[in-house]
Order: sequence, then C-alpha cells, then structure tokens
Amino acid sequence: MSDVVVTDLDELMKVEATLSKTVGESDVYLFAGITGDLAPYHVDEHFMQSRSYGGRVVHGVLTLGFVSAVSTKFWEAVGQVAQGISAGYDGVRFVRPVYFGDTLHLSYRLEGYDPQTRQFRSAATATNQHGQVCLVATHLVRQVDMDKPRQPETED
Repeated sequence: MSDVVVTDLDELMKVEATLSKTVGESDVYLFAGITGDLAPYHVDEHFMQSRSYGGRVVHGVLTLGFVSAVSTKFWEAVGQVAQGISAGYDGVRFVRPVYFGDTLHLSYRLEGYDPQTRQFRSAATATNQHGQVCLVATHLVRQVDMDKPRQPETED
C-alpha cells in the first residue's frame, strides 16, 4: 500500500472482491473447538429446534472471519497483499442469523483512505443464498511498510 496506491484511490474504489462459502457443520465445530464457544445455539440441534431460531446458528464471529478472507482477495486483486494489516472492524452488525448449510456471498469494497491515520476503510457485507444481508461491517486496514525492521515496543 505504497503512496502510489493512495494516489490511485479512485481506481481502487472501483474494485470489488467477492467470495462464496457454504458453511458446514465441520466449520462450526472446528471454530467452536478452537474458541471454546460450545454454546447450545451453535452445537445442540435438539435444543435449538424448539427455540425461535428453529435450528443451530453459526457463530457471528466465524461469519466475520470470512470477511478476512475476502479482504485478502481484495488486496491480492489490486496487487497490494502484505502491505497493510487489519486495524479492526467498526460497526459490525449481525443482521440476521446464518444457519448450518447456508451459502454466504461476501463482498468487500474500499470506501476511503485517511492519510493522517494511514488507514483504509472498506465496506464488507455477507449475504445468504436468499439474498438476505446477514452481516455488515467496516474494515480498517493500516498501511504499513513491511520492509522496515520491527521497532521495539515501548511501555505506555
């Protein structure tokens, strides 16, 4: 994400990366095992069948994790992978549940750049196979010089 990229911001803002992912039971169980989040909403079908959702739902943070994948696709597409690092997500909203077997269609588009903070701001959306928005978020990516040696951490 060199200064050349920033001068081509208008061109970058025309690029959209997309990704489709069908969320399977193994995805959810691997995520649950790694994070330790074994809440019945995610792993107990019998429990959830009698509840308002009618079945198990995918972890919201797993759905958000797919945004990381589509973000990488975006930066690869514009030839700038490994030139920035995620600074976080703003305005994350889990608009509707994602169910086991849903196919998510993720989109990622650059919305702007703040030269003071050296951060790019992108809009990310996850839509299910029915065209319903399940997740929206703003992703912040900090421009970094990966060739620069690591600076020692200072105490605040």
